[in-house]
Amino acid sequence: MKPEEVLEMAKKKGAKVVDLRFMDFPGVWQHFTVPIRELEASSFEDGFGFDGSSIRGWQPIHASDMLVIPDAGTAKMDPFFAEPTLVLIGNIVDPVTREPYSRDPRHIARKAEAYLKSTGIGDTAYIGPEAEFFIFDDIRFKSGSNGAFYEIDSIEGTWNTGREECPNLGYKPRPKEGYFPVPPMDKFQDLRTEMLLVLESLGIDIEAQHHEVATAGQSEIDMRFKPLLEMGDQLVWFKYVLKNVAARNGHTVTFMPKPLYGDNGSGMHTHISIWKKNKPLFAGNKYAGVSQEALYGIGGILKHCRALCAFTNPTTNSYKRLVPGFEAPVNLAYSSRNRSAAIRIPMYSTSPKSKRIEFRTPDPSCNGYIAFSAILMAVLDGIQNKLDPGDPLDKDIYNLPPEELAQVPSAPGSLEDALTALSEDKAFLMKGDVFTQDVLDMWIDYKTNKEINDVKLRPHPHEFYLYFDI
Repeated sequence: MKPEEVLEMAKKKGAKVVDLRFMDFPGVWQHFTVPIRELEASSFEDGFGFDGSSIRGWQPIHASDMLVIPDAGTAKMDPFFAEPTLVLIGNIVDPVTREPYSRDPRHIARKAEAYLKSTGIGDTAYIGPEAEFFIFDDIRFKSGSNGAFYEIDSIEGTWNTGREECPNLGYKPRPKEGYFPVPPMDKFQDLRTEMLLVLESLGIDIEAQHHEVATAGQSEIDMRFKPLLEMGDQLVWFKYVLKNVAARNGHTVTFMPKPLYGDNGSGMHTHISIWKKNKPLFAGNKYAGVSQEALYGIGGILKHCRALCAFTNPTTNSYKRLVPGFEAPVNLAYSSRNRSAAIRIPMYSTSPKSKRIEFRTPDPSCNGYIAFSAILMAVLDGIQNKLDPGDPLDKDIYNLPPEELAQVPSAPGSLEDALTALSEDKAFLMKGDVFTQDVLDMWIDYKTNKEINDVKLRPHPHEFYLYFDI
């Protein structure tokens, strides 16, 4: 839409206020609201001011003023607020120089799309994420100097099989058996359908919804693939909708990758394909029906995966899921159909349009704008440098003999390892100024000092179990 069309839409929908939204550095949606009279055609150039020093990982206090410039093409009506509210996603700019802000995640995604076009390799990168999540009935946690705990409750929790529920009717899925029996074992069919319908009402195309492998309401709702920037916008809407639909039904949703011990964590298998002039670049006559460019793209992801994990698996909790020997795709290999490899080539369809790379290592705690951009940059580096991914691994990786498994590289074992890999392998991200040195430095500094060190310094509850009587 053009600005004039947005103003007409607001009038037609009876919008009383405008909610301006943008993504902070770690990956949480932020917003503030202005009366509808404040929105004019000139607002789409002049923007709205806010305090950038209060946003995590952004401006210092002595240079705090920032502008958010609304993008007319993102206009939607909020489905949850009591008063009719027009929502606009914005781009962040410096109010003095009017230059786009380097640490704005959406700006990074815009630069990644521009860089793709500048290479001549393709003109569109399509992204399709499968963001898994948990639905809990109650969550309590505390982290203090003299105590820490968390406690999760779910109507599906296997720990509740003996609970008095007046009455307890049973039907609790066993660990790793949530994929995917019908109700009454599946307690969240109606809730997921409500989520699906709200997403569709916002123009977000959904392919399927279902229960996932873990207990305690683990679920998945799949969005149809879209261009990179558009999918970045959709992913923040996706998380927002799921959390709010759950909240109004007395539940809570988390995209934390590993909240439960002893059951599957949540991943975000990310599909990527590159197109040029409406033709799929990844379809061909090589292995599994893909092109040489697709194989080179796989080579790029495998080469840079350890650095990519700093963005695609950006929390200390991410590496509770990425543990060798379990089901998470930590092994840096590729295959058709084989879900134990980090990269899979889906074989559901023979159509050239369906040929894509599925990168299975990422998880839904990531900032989509940044993670999708980093994945694209790795794929492009593979194509540009003709990186051979080697032979596919079509065996069950988890049943390989130890000597054979030792030959398969692995994803990082911790966020600290991933950040170290990023500091050593960053040139591919900096092509076309997509990721600047400032962004990389701040990411490493923020994650190290605000997350890694904070977790390192705290005693773990299980350490008391193991060591109190030592």
